[in-house]
Amino acid sequence: MNVPILEARKIEKRFGAVRAADDVNIAVPKGQNLALIGANGAGKTTFMNIVTGYMKPDSGAVLLDGIDVTRLNPRQITRKGVSRSFQIPQLYEPMSARDNLLVAIGASGRKFGWLRPARDPALIDEADGVLARFELSAYADRPVSELPGGVRKLLDIAMALVRKPKVLLLDEPTSGVSVDEKFPLMDTVMAALSTEEVTVIFVEHDMDIVTRYASRVLAFYQGRVIADDDPSEVMRNEEVQRYVTGTLKKEAVS
Repeated sequence: MNVPILEARKIEKRFGAVRAADDVNIAVPKGQNLALIGANGAGKTTFMNIVTGYMKPDSGAVLLDGIDVTRLNPRQITRKGVSRSFQIPQLYEPMSARDNLLVAIGASGRKFGWLRPARDPALIDEADGVLARFELSAYADRPVSELPGGVRKLLDIAMALVRKPKVLLLDEPTSGVSVDEKFPLMDTVMAALSTEEVTVIFVEHDMDIVTRYASRVLAFYQGRVIADDDPSEVMRNEEVQRYVTGTLKKEAVS
């Protein structure tokens, strides 16, 4: 029997009377592209924060490749093979795109001094290779502060990938990106990730992005998982239509 790369068992988390995670049980196989959907406050970000160690559950367990990581801190979980990009890219704005990647490579646990990475030809070649995979070569020498929103998103995801994680979590990868940019951005991300042995979990509010790029969808409502299936089945689920997409409400009004 194959062990899930990531598993949540009976996760519970409360904030006063609010249940942010209510008996959440999820098993994610290796290589899956999993989307998390739900209205704001439904429990998606709480789940991601618990998986990455930024928040501890009141009860339950998180397992990575069969090993309990529930009580580890974010740095320890990252070293175990979980990386994350955030809704607002976490970048060093005065530095160039290439130097941001070199910092990420430096933080990946390799043994070299802080003054050496930017001068090491092998590391520069590695950074440039990652930039090329994410179609960012033209921005290599530009300060991050000058980059468009979509480019900053791609760079943030590229930095999360340099650790070669087992699981990569993307928090709203297309938020703040124009309608014209969102599909090219996701095409670039998925093409870059397709060469890696990485399981992708992404939070997304755009259902067009979800149905196009996810192989499986989890729908959250009030801390509970109300649907777990392939995109077409989840979108037909009545609870999802009522509490997430709003399509039942619209049909009733019409």
